Amino acid sequence: MTLSCNRLSGPASVSQKSSKLQEVLNKGVLRVVTEFNSISYFIYRGQPMGYQYEMLQELANHLGVKLEVIVNNNLEEKFKLLEDDKVDLIAVNLVVTKERKERMDFTIPHSQTRQVLVQRKPKNWQYLDNETLDANLIRNQLDLALKTIYVPRNSSYSNRLYNLSEEIGDSIQIVEVDDGIERLIEKVSKGEIDYTVCDENIARVYESYYNNIDIQTPVSFTQNLAWAVSKGSDDLRLKIDSWLTDFKQTKKYSNIYSKYYLTTRTAQLMEGDFFSNTYGKLSPYDALIKEYSEEIGWDWRLVASLIYQESRFNPQAKSWAGAYGLMQLMPNTAELFGVDPESNPKQQIHAGVKYVKWLDDKLSDIKDKNERSKFVLAAYNVGLGHVLDSRALAIKNGKNPNLWDNNVDDYLLGKSDPKFYTDPVVKYGYCRGTEPCHYVTEVMVRYMHYKNLIVQ
Repeated sequence: MTLSCNRLSGPASVSQKSSKLQEVLNKGVLRVVTEFNSISYFIYRGQPMGYQYEMLQELANHLGVKLEVIVNNNLEEKFKLLEDDKVDLIAVNLVVTKERKERMDFTIPHSQTRQVLVQRKPKNWQYLDNETLDANLIRNQLDLALKTIYVPRNSSYSNRLYNLSEEIGDSIQIVEVDDGIERLIEKVSKGEIDYTVCDENIARVYESYYNNIDIQTPVSFTQNLAWAVSKGSDDLRLKIDSWLTDFKQTKKYSNIYSKYYLTTRTAQLMEGDFFSNTYGKLSPYDALIKEYSEEIGWDWRLVASLIYQESRFNPQAKSWAGAYGLMQLMPNTAELFGVDPESNPKQQIHAGVKYVKWLDDKLSDIKDKNERSKFVLAAYNVGLGHVLDSRALAIKNGKNPNLWDNNVDDYLLGKSDPKFYTDPVVKYGYCRGTEPCHYVTEVMVRYMHYKNLIVQ
């Protein structure tokens, strides 16, 4: 994704008749809906990860726009978001079907797979030879007659099973539920249900985590998996197709695909303490961050994003400039708030949060809390004086001093130009504004991911 401040000239105006691609470029944002699970999109040790997420980030970089991600694990709701123009792209492993082509347009495939039956191996399976093991498992699709199979609601898996039921000339008891495929595979492993159906490339990952499941029985031929855009978004689709065609030939694509589908790394991440796809931990310090964030009325996930930006949750971190600890306070600031290099993580977080509150109070005339948080983040990074200078420059040049994007951030960026840092309203002189602009964007983008995937 592009992490940069806006130029003082401002963004191009959006033509009412602009194409979907031009609309995305003019807004500078690609709006995407994806799903949260341990392959597509999740948080690990504070950092967003996942096959879909990394692919989308590469696409956004190629387009030169920011990536705006929302999550929804209900397929029909994803379709509705696209049809209502709430998103520009659905980015999941969508099976391309004739019925779906009537509602949306598909990109070229980003990968291929087939659907397989996920079933539980018998007890003591480790001691059975292959012939005996196969005899205790379903290996023929005809044997699915009268079996009960649980699948996510409105999924390609349910569509395939309805068709398969017709093909074998007998009833398959198909139960559509709101659980995602990850949860259903877990239920098979634990004996809560007997069967589900999954894409084979996804099933392989879970097979390395749940060693008592079997995924060797196919229920479909190989199918194309693609992304989808709204009907008529031909220019955006063609742009994505062109990029995908080239990107799939690169080593970077091969590495991304291998990381999530062809190694056991994802299974190892799932076992980690700081793997999060809606529940779980960001860091060893979540409870402390929650406690002290509540004292100042900030979302703890925003404070966590700040701490990740500062130290990657490392209480021993030290910078070249002398800042130290989880929140990288400079010595003078640290002393003011009662900590030193020997302070423990609890003391470090408490002091840093008190500093955030101090900055927040200094900027209390900015009434919109979300906007004010961006100013506080900039001040945390570069100092309050430079932020106040930038607000003064915004006022002088007819911009809103209470809005960050396309207003005050432009003048913080401009403080590296003599035209601005020598202006009489400026009290704190030169500032290399690129770094604090990037800082605010990165913290806020990560906060978006934390809100998507971590419960409050």
